[in-house]
Amino acid sequence: MPIAGINHSSWIGDDAPYFNTLADLDQWACKEAFGSRTLRGVLPYTPRGATEGLSEADNQGKLLVCHDYKGGYTESPTTPTYTFNFWSLCDTFIYFAHHRITVPPSGWSTAAHRNGVKMLGTIIFEHAESAKDCLHLIVGPPLQQPTGPARPRTQSSWTVSPHYARLLAELAYQRGFDGYLLNIETNLDGGMDQTRALTLWMAILEKELKRTVGEHAHVLWYDSVIVNGKLAWQDRLNSINLPFFIPSTGFFSNYTWPSHYPNVTAQYLLSLDGSISSQPKRLQDLYIGVDVWGRGSHGGGGFGLYKALSHIDPQSLGLSVALFGQAWTWESEQDKPEWSWKAWWEYERKLWLGPAKQDEVVPVPAWSPREYHPQCEHGRFVPIAEFFSRRPPPNPKDLPFFTAFSPGVGWSWFVRGIRVLHTDHGWTDVNKGTSIGDMVFPRPALAWDGMEREEALPEATPEISMDDAWLGGSSLTISFSVLGTDADDAFFRCMWVPIQSLSITPGKSYRMSAILKTTGRATDVDVGASIKSLVPNLGAEFDVMHVDTPLSETSLPGGWTQVVVDFKLPIQRPTDILSAAGLVVGFACEDPSEAIDFAVHIGALSVWANPAPKHTAPEPRITWAQIAPSPEDDDGKPFTGVLTWGVGMSLGPTPVIHLTSPEDTEPCWVIDDAHSGFLYFNVYAQAHTAEGVAVGPEKATFIGTTGLDGRENRFYVDPACLPPEVAGAKKARFYVQGVTDRGKVLEWEDCAFVDADI
Repeated sequence: MPIAGINHSSWIGDDAPYFNTLADLDQWACKEAFGSRTLRGVLPYTPRGATEGLSEADNQGKLLVCHDYKGGYTESPTTPTYTFNFWSLCDTFIYFAHHRITVPPSGWSTAAHRNGVKMLGTIIFEHAESAKDCLHLIVGPPLQQPTGPARPRTQSSWTVSPHYARLLAELAYQRGFDGYLLNIETNLDGGMDQTRALTLWMAILEKELKRTVGEHAHVLWYDSVIVNGKLAWQDRLNSINLPFFIPSTGFFSNYTWPSHYPNVTAQYLLSLDGSISSQPKRLQDLYIGVDVWGRGSHGGGGFGLYKALSHIDPQSLGLSVALFGQAWTWESEQDKPEWSWKAWWEYERKLWLGPAKQDEVVPVPAWSPREYHPQCEHGRFVPIAEFFSRRPPPNPKDLPFFTAFSPGVGWSWFVRGIRVLHTDHGWTDVNKGTSIGDMVFPRPALAWDGMEREEALPEATPEISMDDAWLGGSSLTISFSVLGTDADDAFFRCMWVPIQSLSITPGKSYRMSAILKTTGRATDVDVGASIKSLVPNLGAEFDVMHVDTPLSETSLPGGWTQVVVDFKLPIQRPTDILSAAGLVVGFACEDPSEAIDFAVHIGALSVWANPAPKHTAPEPRITWAQIAPSPEDDDGKPFTGVLTWGVGMSLGPTPVIHLTSPEDTEPCWVIDDAHSGFLYFNVYAQAHTAEGVAVGPEKATFIGTTGLDGRENRFYVDPACLPPEVAGAKKARFYVQGVTDRGKVLEWEDCAFVDADI
């Protein structure tokens, strides 16, 4: 989370982020009841719905990203590091590390769920020393007193305990993630007796996860040990690892396969008797591993990834892809001269989306298959995105859509266009990551709006700007270069700029808000928000109506303005419609024959469902705040402690109500069930004056935001984040300011403060 100062306490982060042994997990679970530690600050998973315009994607393979980066848990509020920003291509994300149990950091879970992506942790057993723990995973924890069956059994077999399956399911629920990758990379001394028992344990784990977390929960098996208990990677599904696939949700293959293996794997699955599993097994459930580092992977990884992806062929063959170690773009480049976040972002985008210039040739490293692998030919570079269908985030009626175009890193923090924090060291907070605009990069698909024109469209160059923002640490800038033209009607031209794909329910009313400003040499630029269907021959267009709001009628700080529209698609359909939210940009030129340049800056874009007619939507408030002493000593530094607060809802002033008779069927009021929630909270501190008063929230100093630890309505006041005037005061006031999931910063009268003494 963006937070003032450096060298912060561990109390600002997640509690017990991972477990190195099962005994560690047992010890932690015994400390107190699970429910009291449930991370209610983690956004729950909201699935992407069926969407017309994506029907062809139903039988296509999916993308799983397995994030193995520097041992995990590198995210820091004082250092920029790798973040993932291509959620629209991804179905499932695994946070991977080499601890016995790797728990995804809460911010990663929230970022995934915001985009309708499932987040999994990792259970791993490596090397011979892990064999004992792997045994206890199946049979349960060691017991302290002698025990055994009441009468000796006539037949010997393993008894499988649900203990760790239940505990791991409770852990997933408590931390807000959606299941596990199970990776056993050590020989199992119990042989086939142990592997049979292991598959039963896997079935119990999946059942417990679905009961506790939800039906969307996943258990993925990594291609490792085989039926006799020996570690023997197969690089495909076959008869000696099939029993592990049957009780699991999916199969993650090893990544050293020859080019013909994906097709062999697909044919093997299609030849199976469907009755072997209570749940149908599909080609999409087979995730074929590809290592971005290229360690034995077809194509050599990196910018040769497309060679492996072309054999998996998720769009035609229907197999899914498990991309391992995608942070290669950062880890392999960060020590090179002239490296910077901006240079990395260009490199990362090129791998995923392709080059910024359409005609740019991307160099592909030389690579040859292993001596015993068949040869094959591949053409020029193809970005990862070309192999998968882009999926929009959850419908805004189910989960309000908001983006400030944050990649989850930054150097500053802005609140309503005002910079409240600037650092030289930068920060990482994946919780703050929002869509970068899934229709913007590498270049938006412009179109002339409302007219047929012969001249070329302007050249559009998108960029994430860290220097200016409305909310958070960044904004989206699209620079336009317009060539001169001799057309008689070119004094004013208008173009459509798609920004974000969405799933929209026909017949339902939505509201869209965009925070914008323009710069450049055009005589006049007018920007509006709009939405268009991406389904051809739909037979209807969106009804879009401009809405005047208090913010749209005033000049906002930093030169920003707000544009608000209501929209509805006036047809009936059984499924949602794939649509594009974007901008209509009109520009006027005194002399159209001269080239011009200008830029549109988008500080925020939000879309949510309007209340039904005559319904009243509750508005959120912060009702109180308290601060408790620090759970650690901190050398007696003043004002160190845990700041907590409560939130509530208000219906606003009661209107004049007219009751005509006891038989009147019109209710006095109806409360809408679409309640606004919070994205995060900003926290400020202020020293009391010598007279013992606080001068008001406008003069307070920003000290940080919530989000790094997943806890609801909580902020750890670390001594390192306090400004000198507060650290040296005898009394201080702390303010808590909410930012809603629709991008609204609460007015100070709807926020809360607490006073603290030394």
